[in-house]
Amino acid sequence: MKKILLTILSLFAVFFSSQAKEYEIHGPQGGISMKITLPEGFDKESDKCPMVILMHGIFVSKGINPMPAIAKGLAHDGIASIRFDFNGHGASEGRRQDMTVPLEIADAITVLRYVQSLPYVDGIGFLGHSQGGVIASMTAGQLVSQGEKVPDGMILIAPGSVIKDATQGGVFFGVHFDPKDPPEFIRCFGLMKLGREYLLSTQELDIFGTAAHYKGPVRLIHGTVDKIVPMRCSEQYLETYGEEAELIAVEGENHLITKKKKKVVSLVREFFRGIFYGE
Repeated sequence: MKKILLTILSLFAVFFSSQAKEYEIHGPQGGISMKITLPEGFDKESDKCPMVILMHGIFVSKGINPMPAIAKGLAHDGIASIRFDFNGHGASEGRRQDMTVPLEIADAITVLRYVQSLPYVDGIGFLGHSQGGVIASMTAGQLVSQGEKVPDGMILIAPGSVIKDATQGGVFFGVHFDPKDPPEFIRCFGLMKLGREYLLSTQELDIFGTAAHYKGPVRLIHGTVDKIVPMRCSEQYLETYGEEAELIAVEGENHLITKKKKKVVSLVREFFRGIFYGE
């Protein structure tokens, strides 16, 4: 049932995505569609606020739960957000079949550079859900390893490090393939294509080694009935980050954040209020 729901959500994301032809920013695969949510009454000419970069999971988009709810909640606390579609997803350019984790990291850095150019932004946070959690963690680690001090704080919701295990084992969302010689692409849910390069390159990712470079505060949020990303993924991130991290298990929540969404949004708001305002 959860897999069927994920497919339906993804179909809606593709069908209702804007067909915009002009983009303010461009990643390796082309234009990146984005949406900025500002606090009510915010004046970009005279006011300043922090901004959280929101990174969605595989097969979905910036308009799919829980990102819109998180953006709205942060705005209530005076915190702006920017959500965007990774290459090949939603209204961004590129083919999903060509998507890889390194290309999504490049997209995330492109969005970060845009945020850093905004004169009204005075603090930056990262938030990633599912595969977006992997992207957020590896992007943060890569930036720190290069001498940058970004982000100020980070939330990972059900971070999908299981993608490495799945591709190494030759089974991804129930689709079987030879991990040593995968086909040109596989079809997940009969529709969503994952290309050979994704299936090969994901096997070689140093997810936790890269993530470990980041030493800032991290909150991990994971539903106790998540059937897609096991709790052990968040537990391994907790071990990787050590004392700067905390793991909050949300009783009865699933991977798609449809059961306890208000609770999850509340945990996100609480964390970033503490990061940016010391509350």
